[in-house]
Amino acid sequence: MRPFSAIAGSGIFLIAAPGVVAGLIPWLLSDRWGLPLSAVPGFLPAGGVLIVAAAGVLLHAFARFALEGLGTPAPVAPTERLVIGGIYRHVRNPMYVAVLSIILGQALLFSSWTLLAYGVVAGATMITFVKLYEEPTLASRYGAEYATYRRNVPGWLPRLTPWRGG
Repeated sequence: MRPFSAIAGSGIFLIAAPGVVAGLIPWLLSDRWGLPLSAVPGFLPAGGVLIVAAAGVLLHAFARFALEGLGTPAPVAPTERLVIGGIYRHVRNPMYVAVLSIILGQALLFSSWTLLAYGVVAGATMITFVKLYEEPTLASRYGAEYATYRRNVPGWLPRLTPWRGG
């Protein structure tokens, strides 16, 4: 895939998947992000910081797919190469971690038990998808390279120091 196509495809997928899961659905569940914001001291700034930081990680992860992997996160247009640079040296699933962090940030921002529950359901769905589809697909596509990567980089809780392999 050419870099422009990979960037365009990743951008479309960014809107279609994380945009819906971490944007549209929380917006619908939280009374359209209406006021009042969190009344719990500390939740408002913590939620805001979490959302902004996670959005940065999400954008970085998408860029890595397009520029390093020459593909998209969408299963219909996968990467040509295994993406193991940048944030992927700390955690194998940074997109999912970022999306869940954005949802948690919104739950904090709006003191919303509904959004917290939604985040738990979304997280369980993501973990199931990774275990049943993504990991077997990546193992089949990238073989020993993915096996080495998987042994050295955790799936969900980032390592503090980047993996130097690959």
